[in-house]
Amino acid sequence: MGVITFDQEINCSFPPSKLFKSFVLDADNLIPKIMSHFVKSIETVEGDGGVGSIKLVTFTADAAGNQQKPAKHKIEEVDEENHVYKYSVIEGGILGEDLEFVTYVYKFEAGPTGGCTIKIVKIYHPKGEEHHNIVQEIIERSKEVTKEFINAIEAHLHANPHEYN
Repeated sequence: MGVITFDQEINCSFPPSKLFKSFVLDADNLIPKIMSHFVKSIETVEGDGGVGSIKLVTFTADAAGNQQKPAKHKIEEVDEENHVYKYSVIEGGILGEDLEFVTYVYKFEAGPTGGCTIKIVKIYHPKGEEHHNIVQEIIERSKEVTKEFINAIEAHLHANPHEYN
């Protein structure tokens, strides 16, 4: 089966620079604040927060009391000028028994009405052919979660218009 690649696009009413600053550069502070029902904390455990750094994402328990294992993300690219962010989940989180690792590439591009289009490439590396159906379920859930994160950031920016100028 090999690698599975999935593309997703999400439109946002804010310009690329503002969304990049909030979603990428201030993620450690902002995401746990606005998505506290999902993310408990994000902390840099190795490096300075830039390329090559490892971040530990700790999740909150769901309504049934289930808790996803903390995830380690390795930062692979942070391009502020071109609004590109790339990282890989290298341990824990969604990987479980089915995935070796997952790489995400976010590109924030100017939209036609002054907002932006977020182009996301998700690259899933399954552990084997027998994990195909589970990986497809993970991909479907990932689409929803990504949209939820962007919607939460957009709502926060609407409520706090002077942040990230």
